[in-house]
Amino acid sequence: MQQLAYKAYGEVTSRTANTGQIEYTLFEEITQALKAVDAEGHPQPTIWADAIDRNMKLWQILSTDIVSDENQLDPTLKRNLIALAESVRRISYHVLSRKAELSELIEINEIIMQGLSGQGSATASVAAE
Repeated sequence: MQQLAYKAYGEVTSRTANTGQIEYTLFEEITQALKAVDAEGHPQPTIWADAIDRNMKLWQILSTDIVSDENQLDPTLKRNLIALAESVRRISYHVLSRKAELSELIEINEIIMQGLSGQGSATASVAAE
């Protein structure tokens, strides 16, 4: 899963700073919520489910943006991000049914954040090979 996340955002540094900053902020906020719920151990079910739901909505919005005609991302990057969004959806349902850990979603989001901040491009190139 890590490799797909690195590959998906390997070329993200070509995006505009404003869009990247907005996306980074959203990923950071939602990832912090996931981490807080994960650290709590046995959080209230509504808080736990809300954090997962917000993450799924973020990825759904990202997917919608990716497939829009106005999106100028490289077609390969678009395909990788759509595949990653589908993986996030699947993992989210597994987390909700207690068959996967929140840490998987947190890790994916953190890799995306690295790509958005420009820190992940060298690592992404290596991981994609």
